[in-house]
Amino acid sequence: MTTAGTAALVRRPDGSTRATLLELLFDVVFVAALALTSTLLTENISWSGGAKVLLMLTAIWWTWSVTSTTTEFYDPQQRPIQAILMIAMVGSVGMAASLPMVTDGHAMIFAVAYVGTHVLRGIILITSLYRQRHRAATIRASRFLFWFVVSGVFWITGAATGTVNWTLWTIAIAIDLLSAAARYPTPWLGRVPIDQYERTTGHLGERYQQFVILALGDIILVPTMRVSRTDLDGIRITSLFCAFAVMLLLWQVYVFRAGELLAAGARAGRPARVAPYTHLVMLAGVVATAASFDLVVSQPTGTTPVRWLLLIVGGPALFVVGRALFTLLVSTHVPWWRISCLVVPLLVLPWAGDWPPVLVVVAVALGLAGHVLIPGAVRETTPGLQVRRPGG
Repeated sequence: MTTAGTAALVRRPDGSTRATLLELLFDVVFVAALALTSTLLTENISWSGGAKVLLMLTAIWWTWSVTSTTTEFYDPQQRPIQAILMIAMVGSVGMAASLPMVTDGHAMIFAVAYVGTHVLRGIILITSLYRQRHRAATIRASRFLFWFVVSGVFWITGAATGTVNWTLWTIAIAIDLLSAAARYPTPWLGRVPIDQYERTTGHLGERYQQFVILALGDIILVPTMRVSRTDLDGIRITSLFCAFAVMLLLWQVYVFRAGELLAAGARAGRPARVAPYTHLVMLAGVVATAASFDLVVSQPTGTTPVRWLLLIVGGPALFVVGRALFTLLVSTHVPWWRISCLVVPLLVLPWAGDWPPVLVVVAVALGLAGHVLIPGAVRETTPGLQVRRPGG
């Protein structure tokens, strides 16, 4: 139920940590944008094309991540926060719709959708919090707004001519990522205090898990849409089953011993700070994997081009590496058992070019299965993003 006005805008420590229905709808809108990103990647399989898709994927992901952090600090049942969620949905639709046309003179749509989402969020937060005389939260929102205005200058300028200036857009996304990593150092306001990252609840961990699980659905959604436009035969059905298997295995990689690190020496607030970056790596892996199956179901037999190999093997590998990085950065424990499961697809890589794509996918699936089949792996994590103290 929506609470009138802006009362209790800041989330209470003892408040509900469950995601609201509007937050879940917000996730679905963004997952649709990811599906379009995968489709765009299949049409731009090159180093330069992949880099451009990665930049736009990062912008889409950063919008989701920062908005989810907003609903972690502030009560999503309140009208201002619901308005922010709806604005973010509109922004994601704008970014998604303009993806195929960014290089055809519609870059400004993408830039305005991205910058507008972040700037409007900051204005709404600062206005609402100022009325409540919540000084600490107002300062926090001001830091975010300041840096998004700075990067926004590069986003808008980079699209001003209609043709993307990729150098300016790269600077813009770098400002967004690095300012967050540095805790938004702002003139006269300083940086976000480190103890604010310690106050995150189970809500944030649940939000990341929900989004990753929904995103994994694109691995089967994208090739299914491709198959619906082609002849459905036995080998394509087999390819779809392989996509389903890889999707389930990546889900297992994420949730099996996953989430909340059992690390004695984890630094305060570290999980919440590194999650956006490590999950970006995982998300890039999901997009690449979905794109690879889009290609595989279109041509499951014959030889496998090198560019296809990079997607088929590199997509799941990126996901595993991102999951391993999360463990490493939070606990300083190197999850060798996760990395070792990549050996099988990497070993066959020199010969895989002569194999049919569907066989390469089977080799990748066998490698991923090692996460489930290898016995005695260290139990490194449990659900959530909060550090679980020893003996707790």
